[in-house]
Amino acid sequence: MTVPVMQSPTEISQRLLTPGQAPFMGVVMLDTRFPRPVGDLGNLATWPVPVNIRVVRGIWPDKVVQSAAGLNAGRVGLAFAAIVRSLAREGAQAVTTTCGFLVLLQKELQAAAKVPVITSSLMLLPKLLAAQPRVGVLTISATRLGKEHLRAAGVPRERLGDVVVQGVDPKGEFATRILGNQPELDLALARADVVAAAVALKAREPTLTDVVLECTNMPPYRADVEAATGLKTWCLLDDERLFRPFRSAA
Repeated sequence: MTVPVMQSPTEISQRLLTPGQAPFMGVVMLDTRFPRPVGDLGNLATWPVPVNIRVVRGIWPDKVVQSAAGLNAGRVGLAFAAIVRSLAREGAQAVTTTCGFLVLLQKELQAAAKVPVITSSLMLLPKLLAAQPRVGVLTISATRLGKEHLRAAGVPRERLGDVVVQGVDPKGEFATRILGNQPELDLALARADVVAAAVALKAREPTLTDVVLECTNMPPYRADVEAATGLKTWCLLDDERLFRPFRSAA
């Protein structure tokens, strides 16, 4: 199957804007090799606004799909903050990342720039919880996504139990290819993994109506998730805080 992909920093850099060319969204991306079909937040074609992507060299998925202690041990915060500052200087209207687990760096990265920095789709949870009794989360690793991530996303302590977390099969195509940073991905199998996790989530909590896709590699399959479960899916593309500056500049 042939799909639009961005597999290397070299391929990405060939498609970037030059500084000052236009108002743009800054995207801080991990150093990855796996294919990124349209819908993936690391694929420029996914975004409705101009995008510049900056790769954090040497920071692979397994370095950030971690606890706060794991991130600190990997000393990744300084590298990400430096790139956020650089994007803001070049004219980024807002900045985001390509890994939901980076919500643990939200305060640090927002402090690095005056423009809005939204590190993770998990930051949609407080607004959703204000309107609903329970909200689901689909993640690439349920064992590694903990309360500290939800608290960093702004979930009130008393509502932590109202977030229902479901991970994909850790031995499936989606998780092993992405966390293993492998250069090939069977899209049909990856889609099946994400849909199966969503179906399991709905079976656990039949009253759920909405689910946040923690992993930025999941949005290519959101239509399949909605068709299979009836759940409304949410991702970074639905966070109005990222796009508000573009409306103001228009």
